[in-house]
Amino acid sequence: MHPRPLVTAIVGLTALASTLSGCGVLGSQSADLQIYSARHYDLEGAFGQFTEDTGITVEFISGDDAELLERLKAEGEDTPADVFMTVDAGNLWNGARQGELAAIDSAVLDEAVPDDLRDTEGRWYGLAMRARTVTYNPEAVDPAEFDPVDTYAGLADPRWKDRLCMRDATSAYTQSLVASLIDLHGRDRALEIVQGWVANNVEIMSNDVLLLEAIDAGTCDVGINNHYYLARTLAEKPELAVDLFWASQQGAGTHVNISGAGVVEGADNPEDAQRLIEWLATDGQNAFVDANHEYPVNPTVEPEPVIAGFGDFSRMPLNAEAYGTLNADAVDLLAEAGYR
Repeated sequence: MHPRPLVTAIVGLTALASTLSGCGVLGSQSADLQIYSARHYDLEGAFGQFTEDTGITVEFISGDDAELLERLKAEGEDTPADVFMTVDAGNLWNGARQGELAAIDSAVLDEAVPDDLRDTEGRWYGLAMRARTVTYNPEAVDPAEFDPVDTYAGLADPRWKDRLCMRDATSAYTQSLVASLIDLHGRDRALEIVQGWVANNVEIMSNDVLLLEAIDAGTCDVGINNHYYLARTLAEKPELAVDLFWASQQGAGTHVNISGAGVVEGADNPEDAQRLIEWLATDGQNAFVDANHEYPVNPTVEPEPVIAGFGDFSRMPLNAEAYGTLNADAVDLLAEAGYR
């Protein structure tokens, strides 16, 4: 399989929503800031507003996390990138561990971003939060059936046999959830949980939208989804027969992950790079998260109305180091359990 081409887009004052697609020409320096981004959700709107507010123009080059991190390493001091943006806490931790992200001192970010959603050395900061929780068909499931202490483990109970749909083992969402279970319970117990899912004849779906459609159609009764996929689908299909259950509210809390960013080590424009990240965590929070129905990391910023309607929930503390160091263990555990 050939790698997907990088995509370059430029956001400026006069064409805030325009993009130029194709193979990126790196090092063009046609904008004030160069961003390597594995996040693909409505970047033009948020970056365009940043340009309107500050006059700083932005060029972003899109790819997947591993691709962009490898590019940073290969380019070294010659990289044109000022900001690295990615969609998983483990990837942020890994970028910092490999020395690709610079430590910055920002009172603004330290106040705006909760402790567990940022690096202790200031090398990366969470900017948008997603919750991966239980979804179900209310015509087939009484939510009282769910284990309120450990909902993810509870889905290994035989009562859910032939009733489960989940994402595939190659999904970063699945891997980070299992990594968090290893961190929370230890490997042996996490293996028992995943083996229980497999024993319940879990039906594997290739994406979250198909999973929600399967629950709605009665193909399965229960699944695990990122909350924003449900919000998106409900916005288009309000009659969808799928409800959300906040997992483990009497236990460790609902599993969450983040999109975030850091200033690249050796960036040509570190001051404006820091300014962008500060803006995204404060004045630009709603512009960055609302269109994709994600939760703001900044506790002073209100979530958009659709997800506000899901109600408040307690989240599992995020351990970025565990997500990063345990990812390989999670992949091995899924294979050992026979989870496809």
